[in-house]
Amino acid sequence: MIQSILIANRGEIASRIIRTCNKMKIHTVAIYSEADRDAEHTVLADEAYMVGESNVKESYLNQDRILLIAKEANVDAIHPGYGLLSEQAAFAEKCQSHGFRFIGPDASIISLMGDKLQARKTMMEAGVPVIPGTDAVETIEDTLFEANNIGYPVMLKAASGGGGIGITICRSDDDCQKAFEKNKKQAALFFGDGALYIEKYIENPRHIELQVLADGKGRTLVFGERECSVQRRHQKMIEEAPSPFLKDVGRQEMINMALKAAQAIHYQNAGTIECLVDEDGMFYFLEMNTRLQVEHPVTEEIYKLDLVEWQIRIASGDTLPWKQEELTPTGHAIEARIYAEDPIRFFPSPGTVEKIELPEAPHIRHECPIKAGSVISHFYDPMIAKLIVHGTNRDDAIAKLENALNHYTVTGIKTNIPALKAIVHHPVFQQGGATTAFMDTYRDELIKRIQEVNQ
Repeated sequence: MIQSILIANRGEIASRIIRTCNKMKIHTVAIYSEADRDAEHTVLADEAYMVGESNVKESYLNQDRILLIAKEANVDAIHPGYGLLSEQAAFAEKCQSHGFRFIGPDASIISLMGDKLQARKTMMEAGVPVIPGTDAVETIEDTLFEANNIGYPVMLKAASGGGGIGITICRSDDDCQKAFEKNKKQAALFFGDGALYIEKYIENPRHIELQVLADGKGRTLVFGERECSVQRRHQKMIEEAPSPFLKDVGRQEMINMALKAAQAIHYQNAGTIECLVDEDGMFYFLEMNTRLQVEHPVTEEIYKLDLVEWQIRIASGDTLPWKQEELTPTGHAIEARIYAEDPIRFFPSPGTVEKIELPEAPHIRHECPIKAGSVISHFYDPMIAKLIVHGTNRDDAIAKLENALNHYTVTGIKTNIPALKAIVHHPVFQQGGATTAFMDTYRDELIKRIQEVNQ
């Protein structure tokens, strides 16, 4: 068993990993930037080392400095969390070459699935349905030809992208011409790769993903699905499990697809198969995230397991003890992401938290590393906490989430809590009808409700 772990991350996920390590009696080493000197994860860890300046490139993305700290602290393994270096194949390879176990899949798998074009090709070869699309498009002429061949609307996407960056919906040649150079520059800036490709745009889809665990010894399991359709700017806001859209037959078909996809690439550790599902229930592989997801707690709540613990156990050589047919979810769970941002315009709202009061009940789970006096920096992602509720069924979970949001108080900064209240109150969400177009379709209604909540 791994005895000591460096957590190469910050914020709520760093604290969450540390809590599991404490439960497992594993020594923890945190890293922190100048801006995070007093952050919760530095206090929870057994040791904490300053990694660099506040700028993320000088701190949490500074691979060489992180590896020097890991060597100094004499750890066995490195857990990357999500975001930051979690899907950087070069970092996983460096960890392994320096003698540290990387808690995640092999670098070659991260590289394969990180290349969206190669991932599409691999899944097609495995018989997994993918969205109609292209290889890389080199010129605007190629782009226009392929877009017309597929048929508008299409999505012009960064081949090495993620997090909603470098994606534009195009409904005409004019849209493609406007987006081409902009997306290439954005992709090169954020991912070091300006390659673009085209996918057919599916109108009003559901965003449904499947949680995979594979031990590398022949056992691959899928712990059901999560629905993440409520999004702003391609970023998720609310996630739930199970999906209110899937029926038993469609659910089993998606589970079988995820098993096929993971087994085709000999996947190991935790990962997520993300899909788009159209209005007729047809599903298409979108991408595979070779890491822990932000929304993993909803799966943990309904399956009563600790995914971080199993990430560590698999990295330590343990075998998964269950069979697929033994996995049965209980109840319904919903996660709401708490962002430090204007609830209408979604602009970040850095500043100092003056007061925070969290609702407490047996069915409520918090991933919240902030407290009164915490400084929310402009250097990092504006997600500051997560609120998770578990109910006997979806209606019960929604009622509990509404009540929890009504008793969740943060002052000193703006948050998206009013927006979350408006979403959860909306009849389309309550009836399980939200698609990825929800926020745009009902924008005016939601704004009106947010303004009423803020009065």
